[in-house]
Amino acid sequence: MSTTKIDASLAQKMFLAAAKNLRANRDWINDLNVFPVPDGDTGSNMTMTIMSAAKAVAEIANPNMETLSKAIATGSLRGARGNSGVILSQLLRGFTKEMSGLKVLTVKDLANATVRATETAYKAVIKPKEGTILTVAKSVSDKAVEIASDDIDFETALKQIIEHAEYVLSQTPELLPVLKEAGVVDSGGQGLCVVLRGLYDALTGKVTDFSIEDDGNQEAPESKVAAGKGAAIENVDIKFGYCTEFIIMLEKEFNEETEEKFKEFLQSIGDSIVCVSLDDIVKVHVHTNHPGQAFEKALEYGQLTRMKVDNMREEHREVVVSQAELQAAKASGAVEKEKTYNDSNKASDSMMEHKQYGFVSVASGQGLADIFRGLGVDQVIEGGQTMNPSTEDILDAIEKINADVIYVLPNNKNIILAANQSVELVEDKKVVVIPSKTLPQGISAMLGWEDAKSPEENEADMNEALDNVLTGQLTYAVRDTSIDGKEIKKDDFMGLGDKGLISVGKDMSQVLEEMVEGMLSDNEDAELVTVYYGSDVTEEDANREVEALSQKFDSLDIDLQYGGQPIYYYLVSVE
Repeated sequence: MSTTKIDASLAQKMFLAAAKNLRANRDWINDLNVFPVPDGDTGSNMTMTIMSAAKAVAEIANPNMETLSKAIATGSLRGARGNSGVILSQLLRGFTKEMSGLKVLTVKDLANATVRATETAYKAVIKPKEGTILTVAKSVSDKAVEIASDDIDFETALKQIIEHAEYVLSQTPELLPVLKEAGVVDSGGQGLCVVLRGLYDALTGKVTDFSIEDDGNQEAPESKVAAGKGAAIENVDIKFGYCTEFIIMLEKEFNEETEEKFKEFLQSIGDSIVCVSLDDIVKVHVHTNHPGQAFEKALEYGQLTRMKVDNMREEHREVVVSQAELQAAKASGAVEKEKTYNDSNKASDSMMEHKQYGFVSVASGQGLADIFRGLGVDQVIEGGQTMNPSTEDILDAIEKINADVIYVLPNNKNIILAANQSVELVEDKKVVVIPSKTLPQGISAMLGWEDAKSPEENEADMNEALDNVLTGQLTYAVRDTSIDGKEIKKDDFMGLGDKGLISVGKDMSQVLEEMVEGMLSDNEDAELVTVYYGSDVTEEDANREVEALSQKFDSLDIDLQYGGQPIYYYLVSVE
């Protein structure tokens, strides 16, 4: 049986099948990571991105192309994690822009939608690189345009498109030498091919189960946002007691004038207001003593979903009690330093006075999180290499800060795109993303900020500070491979620098020393080396390593800090 037109009901099933197929192949895609480190996360990021949309899509009882497009675009945008996840969300966003105005989808419509998807994704990346998911996406749109005609059915079209995409995927090692040396294809491109296979399996009847169940083993834990230094205040008069959040699914026009009037109403009943509109949804956050009034007013514009009300006075009492217990434990010497980073410091954002500047930082490891808070960061999002926070996580952190200008430090190259997307979605605050690719870069950027300077001057200084520090990371290999001409065996220690692999071997101390030596060769004017030891390293072992480094590089100041980061035994900064 041939299919020449796809209606919204079939499109819904195809999308859900694609999401489930990606989730089922998540670990396999993760294993395609070029560097054989235990943090391959492309499959996880793409899965969490598409599942964010799939859950919204599954809730639509009687879909049409407009409601389906909205759920896919909005869900994937807010759930986007990592570079691969953000690019996937942009592909879906472009595709659904073309799809939303249609009653049914033809093969010619498919061609137009894939072209728009590719264009949207390329625009989202500042420096597009071929040999990646973008290359595979372009092969999809090129092939779709080539074969689009009135006499071809969807089964034939999709089969030809997938075969071409998989061929182009097989050629990605020829476009990116690092893939060829590692003996893998591009993981993001593989993820996209898996999505296409899921679509085809639903279309041809191979898949008939389209249920989307919660699978805690497949999803990464929710990012935790910890409040910053000085956030917990024991004697606070909380004027508005209920933190109220909800999303309006618009059924009426919500233009700038309407939005302004709605914000004025919210201001009349509360404070700490965030009102963000995106296509046909509005996300609202307000602190008020009358949540019901906010809900009633919002119902004038459409249906409500994801409603949440928290009693902040009760939360504050719990914070005060837990902090008192923590201080008592510290006084008695019963608390080790690992436990000083505690969920008890997640004080309500209502306790924060309005200020001009605020800071959001991503950090993995309690020691590094404490360092950022000590530098003035208001909200630290737990995440990094092992778990990239989503755009939604970053938006939530931004909303909790009562400031006019918010600086966001991703501290990981795979989080920058998600952070950039948050800029588009925040209207009542100026959000500035400092594109820090490593934790030491983020620390350097915070040290480069000065209160007396303008936002523009600080942005320039913080960006400049990123170039003043080199970063090294010591971890272990999860498989045999070859990188930069160096043979790597499973369980070898590896020293990774900003430009790639620096050192590898069986002896951790030797690998660490060679990594630092390689970093110093790239910065002959270096004066300071800072070593952050991870959660799998004892303080005694870390002191011994730093002592050895100090003897070898006796002209440098070498400082040791507790980082607490997972997977990476040591992070090293050279400046």
